[in-house]
Amino acid sequence: MARNIEIKAKIADSAFCLQKARELSGQPGQEIVQEDFFFNCDHGRLKLRVFAGGQGELIFYTRDNRKGPKTSEYYISPTSEPQKLKQVLGKSNGIKGVVRKTRLLFLIGRTRVHIDRVECLGDFLELEVVLAENEEPLSGVQKANELMDQFGISENQLISNAYVDLLIDQQSKMETV
Repeated sequence: MARNIEIKAKIADSAFCLQKARELSGQPGQEIVQEDFFFNCDHGRLKLRVFAGGQGELIFYTRDNRKGPKTSEYYISPTSEPQKLKQVLGKSNGIKGVVRKTRLLFLIGRTRVHIDRVECLGDFLELEVVLAENEEPLSGVQKANELMDQFGISENQLISNAYVDLLIDQQSKMETV
């Protein structure tokens, strides 16, 4: 099991975040087009991430739904046949929702910085501070807080849920109108 400390924030100024990520990482960033299929799952979240090149990853993770830095535990299994896997998991578990996004990935030390443009939701910044096997979460929380300050992320920008939850909430609000 791998672990990281994670935050997700809604951002209004993606250009500033992009500039800051390039400055802090010393890199232009890597663009990744992703489609995440979330499956019904009794505990945690199960998603199949499909990349534009036809490869994929099956990811299971657990994380509290709360704002601010939180521990995420995850397992990742690469797959060369994501469409077949999607069919099997869709039939057995049912598809909960689909998230389509373009992600710019930056590495700042041990932190993965994502600037995400999520279809139907907008722009987000996500920080994932990777923890060593026996490392206490507090050091990752401190690093996440430090980076939040550098990116100008305030408490009111933080979100607690996954993108799929935000999309489901948005869809249910539209259906009740």
